[in-house]
Amino acid sequence: MPDSTRTYRIAMALNLPVARWARLEASGVETLPASGPLLLVGNHDSHWDPVMIGIAARRRRMIRALAKSTLWDVRGLAPILDGMGQIPIVRGAGDAQALANAVEALRDGACVGVFPEGTRSRGKVMRARSGVGRLALEVPEAHVACVAVTGTADLTGFPRRPDIKVRFFDPSGGQPRPDEDPGELAARLLAEIRAIAPPVISYRKRTS
Repeated sequence: MPDSTRTYRIAMALNLPVARWARLEASGVETLPASGPLLLVGNHDSHWDPVMIGIAARRRRMIRALAKSTLWDVRGLAPILDGMGQIPIVRGAGDAQALANAVEALRDGACVGVFPEGTRSRGKVMRARSGVGRLALEVPEAHVACVAVTGTADLTGFPRRPDIKVRFFDPSGGQPRPDEDPGELAARLLAEIRAIAPPVISYRKRTS
């Protein structure tokens, strides 16, 4: 696990049995640059998305994800999140400090993971927030990659065994252009991802 922290490696190892049980299948990992600034953009339908993406990419990159700040309020979780290099963000508030921290991490050569929808889709089509576009344009040397995740919403249907697929790919529309509007950039990246992984709700809610 290149350039990863001990806490990150332990977290991935502890969740690996879940990924194996869920028949995690990763593809396109080789498209991720092994070093240098990388902005990874993905869909978000389940709490398990960042975990499964991290496991799928673990042999290639450590992912410093923008995560909702309220997770740091959970007893005992803050030191783990900090040890994993995660970046707290206040959801829906245009958190300038979080974006500044993400920019700094990218400029230091990290892989930063972002969910442009800002929260779980709960089966609804959501607009992309412009923050991911601003990040990409603020650090033009960063490579932008997409990740489409399917099957994670079925993990709530235990003991029903899901099939989780994590696909990494470069946007077919190309890397960000200097004159591109941040909101339009975020929208086109999300559109490519959602063409592969349409929004879904949890298995439990689908069957209730």
